[in-house]
Amino acid sequence: MTATAETTVPDVIETATMRRVGWRIVPFLMLCYFISFVDRVNAGFAALEMNKDLHLSPAVFGLGGGLLFVSYFIFEVPSNLAMERVGARRWIARIMVSWGIVAAAMALIVGPYSYYLVRLLLGAAEAGFFPGVMLYITYWFPAVYRARMISWFMVAVPISAFLGSPISAALLGTDGWLGLHGWQWMFILEGVPAVLLGIACLFVLTDRPRDATWLDPAQRDWLTTRLASENAAARPVVSQSLWRVLSNGRVLAMALVLAGTTANSSGIQLWSPQMLKAFGLTNMQTGLVNAIPFAVASLAMIWWGRRSDRLHERVWHTVLPLALIAVGLAGALVFQSLAGTIIVLTVAVTGIYACKGPVWAVSTEWLAAGAAAVGLAQINALSNLAGFGTIYVVGVLKGATGSFSLAMLPLMALAAAAAITMWALGRRR
Repeated sequence: MTATAETTVPDVIETATMRRVGWRIVPFLMLCYFISFVDRVNAGFAALEMNKDLHLSPAVFGLGGGLLFVSYFIFEVPSNLAMERVGARRWIARIMVSWGIVAAAMALIVGPYSYYLVRLLLGAAEAGFFPGVMLYITYWFPAVYRARMISWFMVAVPISAFLGSPISAALLGTDGWLGLHGWQWMFILEGVPAVLLGIACLFVLTDRPRDATWLDPAQRDWLTTRLASENAAARPVVSQSLWRVLSNGRVLAMALVLAGTTANSSGIQLWSPQMLKAFGLTNMQTGLVNAIPFAVASLAMIWWGRRSDRLHERVWHTVLPLALIAVGLAGALVFQSLAGTIIVLTVAVTGIYACKGPVWAVSTEWLAAGAAAVGLAQINALSNLAGFGTIYVVGVLKGATGSFSLAMLPLMALAAAAAITMWALGRRR
């Protein structure tokens, strides 16, 4: 065999393997995450009618919206540890079925306390899905592919707002069917798909490459060998025992970095429908206008993730989008018309989702294989706990000042702090 042939055969196997793995895993997980995020933030559209029906103030709505992240934080690390023991296929299926049931149960709330309770249960049910998928991606994709795969997976979030906004708005129009409010039908009908997808997980997902009968033997051997060699050769920043990983300074700093995008993502999706409705739009007009920033962000997210992989650069591909979030939200103090608000939201949302591929890629690269399950869950859990604080504070500020522009300031400050932290981590690295 010639030297050219020797170097070409592995490339052919690699290309064919990664294409098959990508198409098998990523679109299905995208669909799961799409439904996950719809169920997490559809309370933002329900609020257009629900808050009036149940007499929920902005502070009450914000507290309930944020409580999801408290239980999410508590159960995140145990969930990821359970997934390593039980296997991704069964554990992700369990998560999806339970959160679908609880998401539909939002239709049963009758006031502040039942609202708080169901949001806490929803956070507990969903805990572990996202970091579990991040860990699952490390089982299947070598490091050079991760930012683009994570970007493809996470593009489900802006797509969930792009498509979910008009769908949720349309479901509000079912008011009166069988004596239920439109927002109750919205919760029920948007909870069912999670249960169905959870059952499908048992048939679609495979725990590890060595178990993938849908790969050719040569492809399975190449992928298993490649991932094993990467893990053996890696020089991670964090490779310590359980409790040292949980308290590791770099893990905590990465949690702050991720909070700059995670808390802003949840906060904006939860509050933006009310921001736009305040300009006198109908529910459907609100849904259509709310979709605009997420359409732009979906395209930016894929392009930025691919660029990060192509240049093998993570730090500045994280810092710049975080800075863009802060600049966009600062613009809310200046541009307070409907057109200005759309521009502000578009800039901020583009920064939020462009950041996600690189920030998660660098998180997986800085953690050793043995520390990944705990470290990724800890980073995600703490970043979402920040979402509780900021979402609640936004509600309090909105109730106190009547201004969404001023209420967005905590989200702006968090994005700026995250950008500075990532820059400092990059310098130390």
